[in-house]
Amino acid sequence: MNREEIRIQVGSWIAILMLMGIYHSCAPPIEPLADNWEKAVPYQKTPMGLISIKAKDCGICHQEIYKEWQLSTHAHAWTDLQFQAELKKESSPYLCINCHIPLENQQEFLIKGLRGGDIYQPVKEANPNFDPELQLEGISCSTCHVRDGHIIGTNGFTTAPHPVRVDTAILNEQLCMGCHNASAVVTPELVCTFQTGDEWMEGPYFGEKNCISCHMDTITRPLMAGLQDRTSHRHWFPGSGIPKRRGLESKALQGMAFYPDTLASRYDQGDSIRYQLKLVNEFAGHRLPTGDPERFYLINLRWENAASEEVVKNDTFRIGEEWVWYPEAKKVADNNMDPQESRLFITMISPAEKGDYNLYTRVTKHRMDPKTAAYNNLGNEYPLFITVFDEMQTIQIQ
Repeated sequence: MNREEIRIQVGSWIAILMLMGIYHSCAPPIEPLADNWEKAVPYQKTPMGLISIKAKDCGICHQEIYKEWQLSTHAHAWTDLQFQAELKKESSPYLCINCHIPLENQQEFLIKGLRGGDIYQPVKEANPNFDPELQLEGISCSTCHVRDGHIIGTNGFTTAPHPVRVDTAILNEQLCMGCHNASAVVTPELVCTFQTGDEWMEGPYFGEKNCISCHMDTITRPLMAGLQDRTSHRHWFPGSGIPKRRGLESKALQGMAFYPDTLASRYDQGDSIRYQLKLVNEFAGHRLPTGDPERFYLINLRWENAASEEVVKNDTFRIGEEWVWYPEAKKVADNNMDPQESRLFITMISPAEKGDYNLYTRVTKHRMDPKTAAYNNLGNEYPLFITVFDEMQTIQIQ
C-alpha cells in the first residue's frame, strides 16, 4: 500500500468516526421508566427452603390450591392465543407483557429505559435470571406471594418450610387493580382500556366488597395435606367462564341474573303475543361486560314454526362497547350494564296460522366477534363465546 492509499484509508476511518460521534451526540437520550405499567416486578429470589418459585413446585405441598390455579385464566395469561397474536404485531409495545408475565424472572430482557421516552425504543439487555418455565406459567403463585425472599400470606404459618411474612398491603385489591384497572393512550391507535377497578370504586359495593370477596371465595381448609384447617381462599379466580382453548375448563362467575316471562300454553289465532326477558346486573360490583372492550353479550329471541322449523321472527340485541381502532382508537358506543341495572328485551308476534310455535331464548357471552378472531388467525381452537342462558317455550295457536 503506497502513501496515497494509506492517506485515503485513514481519511475514511476519520470520517466514519466523526459520523459515529455525530450520531451518538444526536441520538435521543435514554429516559428512565416512569409509569408503573412500564415496569416489571423486580427480580425475586427463591425463598430459603424452596427449590423454585414456579407454581408446579408450590403445588407439591399446596396441591388443592395448585389445581385451582390451573383452572384459572391467570395460568394461561402468557400462552393465550389472542395475546400471542397481538404480541407478534409491529404495533405491540414491549410493556404489554408486564401484566401477562409480571415478574422480571419471567422476562427474557430487562428494560433499562426508553430512548427518547419512546415505548417502541426500549433499551434492552439480556436477563441473566430469565426462567422460561416460569414464563409459561403466566400469572402464578409467585406473582402475588413472593417478595424479598419471603412468601407473603394473610396469616402467619409458623411451621412452614419457608419464611412467611404477613403483608396485607400487598395482598389486597390494589394488587388486582394493577392490571385490571389499566387505562392509557399508548399511541393514537393503541389504547389500553381495562377499567374494572374504576367501575367497582364508582359502584354500590365499594367499601363493602372488593375483588377478593367475589373472585376468591373464603373457605376453611388445610393449606396442605395433614395440617389443621385454616382460613384460605379459592384460587381459580372465576370470571367470564370462556375457556382459553377448546377442551379446557374455565370457572365462571355469573354476575347477570335472568328473569324470563312464562308464556301461556295456548293463544287464539290473531292474538298479539308479547314476551320479555329481564336482565339484571345483580351480582357484579362492576359493569357487565367488563375488562377487555371487545367483550359483549348477545340476546337472541327467536320464534320458529314447529312444523317446518322456519324462522318466524328473530330479534337480536347486543350489550357491549363498540370501538373504531384506526386511524385513531376511540369508543363510539357503550351500553354496558351498570351494577344493579336492569334491562328488558322484548319480542312480539301475531301468528296468522294455527299450530305450534317455539320461542328460543338464548344469551351468549362473547370474548370477541368472528371478524376479530379471523384477523388474528386464531382458528377453531380459540372459543369465542359461551352460552349463559338457554330456554325454549312452546305455545299453541288455536
